[in-house]
Amino acid sequence: MPTDPFVPDRAWGSGAPDAGVRQADVYTDRDRERWWSEAPKNPRRTAFERDRARVLHSSALRRLGAKTQVLGPSSDDFVRTRLTHSLEVAQVGRELGKVLGCDPDVVDTACLSHDLGHPPFGHNGERALHEVALGIGGFEGNAQTLRLLSRLEPKVFADDGTCVGLNLTRASLDAATKYPWQAGDGPRRADGTSTRKFGVYPDDEPVFAWLRQGAPERRKCLEAQVMDLADDISYSVHDVEDAIVGGRVDLERLRVTAEQERVVAQVRDWYDPAVDDDTLGAALDRLVSHPIWVSSYDGSRRDLARLKDLTSQLIGRFCAAAEDATRAAYGTGPLTRYEADLIVPDETLAEIFVLKGVAALYVMAPREHEPLYLAQRTILFDLVDALAESGARHLEEPFAADWREAGDDGARLRVVIDQVASLTDTSAQQWHARLCGMLSEVY
Repeated sequence: MPTDPFVPDRAWGSGAPDAGVRQADVYTDRDRERWWSEAPKNPRRTAFERDRARVLHSSALRRLGAKTQVLGPSSDDFVRTRLTHSLEVAQVGRELGKVLGCDPDVVDTACLSHDLGHPPFGHNGERALHEVALGIGGFEGNAQTLRLLSRLEPKVFADDGTCVGLNLTRASLDAATKYPWQAGDGPRRADGTSTRKFGVYPDDEPVFAWLRQGAPERRKCLEAQVMDLADDISYSVHDVEDAIVGGRVDLERLRVTAEQERVVAQVRDWYDPAVDDDTLGAALDRLVSHPIWVSSYDGSRRDLARLKDLTSQLIGRFCAAAEDATRAAYGTGPLTRYEADLIVPDETLAEIFVLKGVAALYVMAPREHEPLYLAQRTILFDLVDALAESGARHLEEPFAADWREAGDDGARLRVVIDQVASLTDTSAQQWHARLCGMLSEVY
């Protein structure tokens, strides 16, 4: 068998901590503490295993099967949905976290949870809901995830009747928090402005303060960093795979210098990573010039296998680079929580970003001005208006109860946003047809 050109001499994962070090031993009772104290029902299962099971069996996770990743779930039978993307992120994150010494169930829980708060129609829907929610703190899928895990997804109730969501452990909830700050409080860019992303709404501050007790300000725990990288890796590799299969990427053109410059410009415009354009350009040229890169695609089983092999090699390449760099900095012992930061070499970051740029240039950016995108935003704008004007009458009962308990118009609007964000692409269209009349002809 020939040596795989993308795989290092050792197998990815061989730098795992000693087998005699149990991952559970490096987590404390404080890490396993829950927002609302519970007596474990099955002492044979760890607290972190129960966390993962709660997310896996949640209705919010099931709904991701009908929510857009990049292309809508009804566009064809091959493309990823938010659910399949989350499952892939969980596999990548679990393996990377395990070889570093993180509890794999904590990382798995974070990865399965990371997109739970995303609304219908992907990032297009997220931008629409942010616009209508500007007066109450905006909308952000990651902040919505924390709200869902700690408040909206029914599993555990406190003695006073308050729903505390899935009531995950501190370690798992912290690991699922990709942006541990409120809007406007994030890390500063070179121009002094805060990053647009945030992870908590003002009225969810109490549980956020609890889960962040003792954590360095704005610093993500290692498990969250692993989840974040697994998301980026899966997003970059699999979106390119979907784009190639869908015929949206001209593989030969990617070898042309002018086309590579377009990709780099797209990366800079959309993502503005902390690597320079020369590094990005070199990364793209390095990838498309490598023998493992697919130079053509005709839809045959052989080409599908070549494409799948490419995605596997890329995932292994990126994870091995992060593992090696992190181990070089922190040694071979188990790494968890705030004892280490995940280190990703600039060359690896650049390769991930240029793959994201390929998907952005050929798939996402051209769709920004399509009638379908406008129709999707209109659906969500109309739904928020209709539900806000009709009170609790058309809300599902859990949200209707929240509406009745809300103390002011801002709180009631947040309830409406919660309801709309919970819908799938399909149910949003159906609700719109029922409450707002006929859908746009693009459907």
